[in-house]
Amino acid sequence: MDLALISYIAVMSIILCIFMYIDKSRAKNHEWRISEKSLFTLAILGGACGGVLGMYLFRHKTKHNSFAFGFPLLAAVHIFLIVKVFSIV
Repeated sequence: MDLALISYIAVMSIILCIFMYIDKSRAKNHEWRISEKSLFTLAILGGACGGVLGMYLFRHKTKHNSFAFGFPLLAAVHIFLIVKVFSIV
């Protein structure tokens, strides 16, 4: 179960980081964007660490308070849950 949880969080983080890159590229080209709701859904479902990484790596959504505070808060919750799971085992 531990490896499955870590793998799930890692895959979701990679997916959200890629989505942040795609959304930033589309923003630069004035194209159709990925909705903020979709980005937050991926973050809630386990990709928050990748969202934080993508936010600062691509300088995307860093001035939006909901992202600047929400993604790191969700990432902290995910990290806390992972640590709790490992401390139980």
